Amino acid sequence: MAAARRKQKDNVVTMPPVTATRPADEAAIAIRAYELYEQRGCEHGHDLDDWLRAERELNASLTHSTAA
Repeated sequence: MAAARRKQKDNVVTMPPVTATRPADEAAIAIRAYELYEQRGCEHGHDLDDWLRAERELNASLTHSTAA
């Protein structure tokens, strides 16, 4: 019985703080993607590129701000 308890304790995984790995929320990504769209002169056809760039930028800023 004691061995079973020890085995369970050995399998415990500690998680990093939520703020360190929390991805940017969709609202923030949408706002940034729209800013990129406006910077391009409201040129259509780049919505996915804008979304992915916004997501990368915001997630990178979260990573850098928690690492400091």
